[in-house]
Parts: sequence; structure tokens; C-alpha cells
Amino acid sequence: MSEKKVPERRCIGCMQSKPKSELIRIVASEDGLHIDISGKMPGRGAYLCRSEECAKLAVKKNAFGRNLKTEISRQQAESLAEQIAQLCR
Repeated sequence: MSEKKVPERRCIGCMQSKPKSELIRIVASEDGLHIDISGKMPGRGAYLCRSEECAKLAVKKNAFGRNLKTEISRQQAESLAEQIAQLCR
């Protein structure tokens, strides 16, 4: 029997493809940006490695706004990067 295919997603920071389970999902909803721990929140999602460097790189490249197809201020993106950095520690 064939092996089950592992879903992969691309990190918006470093642009490397990794298994979905190794990445953090960021969701844009009507009330702002959220870190989706369960991976099942409704809304448009983007994936990020579990590293502080990738979060900083995503802020620098304005990757959150571009990938989530919504307008995000620099302050919102930096706040989200801080939350991700705390989650990674």
C-alpha cells in the first residue's frame, strides 16, 4: 500500500517548503491577525517557521500583508512577530 502524502506549505519568511505540522499558521480575519494553534480557524492563512528569524524576515519583506491579501500596518506585523518569538522560546 502506498504511503500517505504529507501536506507541505511554504514559509512566508524564508520561503522554504516544510511539512505543515512544523509551521505556524497565521490567520487574517475581520478582527485582525491571529496565531492559529489548531490550524482550523476560518479565514485566509499564511504559514511561518517556528523561528524568530523567519518572523523578523516576514516583517521586513511585508510578507504578512502580501500573503494574507489584506492591509496590515508595520506595527501590527511587528506585534505579531513578537508573539511568534515568545511562542518559539
